[in-house]
Amino acid sequence: MQVHFIAIGGSAMHNLAIALSRKGIQVTGSDDEIFEPSRSRLQKQGILPENLGWDAERIHSGLSAVILGMHAREDNPELAAAKALNIPIYSYPEYLYEQSKHKTRVVIGGSHGKTTITSMLLHAVAKLGIEVDYMVGAQLDGYDCMVRLSDTASFMILEGDEYLSSPIDRRPKFHLYKPNIALLSGIAWDHINVFPTFANYVEQFQIFISLIEPNGSLVYNQEDQVIVDLAKQNTQLEKVPYQTPVFEPQAGGTVLHFEGQQYQLQIFGAHNLQNLMGAMRVAEQMAIAPHSFLNAMADFTGAGKRLQKVVEAPDFVMYKDFAHSPSKLKATTAAVKQQYPNREVVACMELHTFSSLQKAFLPHYDGAMSSADQALVYFSPEVVAHKKLPALASQEVSEGFGGGVQVCTQTNAVLDFINAQDWHNKVLLMMSSGNFDGIDYDALGAQLLASL
Repeated sequence: MQVHFIAIGGSAMHNLAIALSRKGIQVTGSDDEIFEPSRSRLQKQGILPENLGWDAERIHSGLSAVILGMHAREDNPELAAAKALNIPIYSYPEYLYEQSKHKTRVVIGGSHGKTTITSMLLHAVAKLGIEVDYMVGAQLDGYDCMVRLSDTASFMILEGDEYLSSPIDRRPKFHLYKPNIALLSGIAWDHINVFPTFANYVEQFQIFISLIEPNGSLVYNQEDQVIVDLAKQNTQLEKVPYQTPVFEPQAGGTVLHFEGQQYQLQIFGAHNLQNLMGAMRVAEQMAIAPHSFLNAMADFTGAGKRLQKVVEAPDFVMYKDFAHSPSKLKATTAAVKQQYPNREVVACMELHTFSSLQKAFLPHYDGAMSSADQALVYFSPEVVAHKKLPALASQEVSEGFGGGVQVCTQTNAVLDFINAQDWHNKVLLMMSSGNFDGIDYDALGAQLLASL
């Protein structure tokens, strides 16, 4: 087999290309720009394109398939050549389904918690010696590739993103996986550039549920009323609810109470523990007993960039988190304050996504950082302009959060705010799907430690 990737350098695409190459499939690819770490990873695997740019000559009748990335445009010359030769063209999620259609597919969906729940499952099955294939949408510690494809694993664990599949396939990715076991963690309106109303966004999850295979199961968060209502509409599935368990914060983590037993965990926060229960119920559908799963999670420290500890001193700790949506901001700041009730929590977040930089969306952030003792919100006017959105005023952002936040539009102003603090008996929480336009969290943490 030979497979060609159009836009091979994407964060998801290059992982799939490496996974196919490791499986023994001949892989070629093209892109007009390839950044790190994709470039080095493709080069190490021996599948980095020799030249940048698009070239229709790369497309030939010997190709078994062409996989089209989101970065490519509809008028791409390689795409046109593939169509002319009637070569099968797949989006990234379509090809993942093609590689896993004879396996038991486990799909983790929801507006938040997908990566965490998926990484919890992967941690447990690795500890228990269960072979699985997988696809995760974020880089996890200990993995050099976030896609694994084999001929031997009976399970395929997929993070189910609701964003679009490709430039020529406007279906959400998770509509293409047809799970046998599905999880929905919660629904909070996102991607408003694609799903212009909340009703339209919710409909995508309704469709997802309808695509679960016959005799399949739906694990769902019973604390989310929207999901509860959607689950009620389907009477053909086995439905498995979960909720936040009884737990106690403790130094270094959490004590979880479950079925008369106590489990020492390194993770903390109600949202993380809720995610853990979801992962446990999915594992149960995979014939893993809850006791075995929870014991396997004793040394789980979290998913990459999801409430990840950067540095720690006796009376200071710094975390980074991927949080950017209102629901995740609220959950993350509340978790940190609950874990450190006697410390001052200083939370900084960056408005970075298309949705978050929309004036009409800002009111959804009302109270999202109210658990923090000090809160700062950063956005870049240049990013707003680049996304072709109306200009934002700092006052509009402050009002969107319900007041009580300091608003900055320059990275240096964020650093000045941080460096002006006395960090004794405090927690610093940095939340963004970006990096505040250039802040190196590790270097910042080391600098703050040195100043104590």
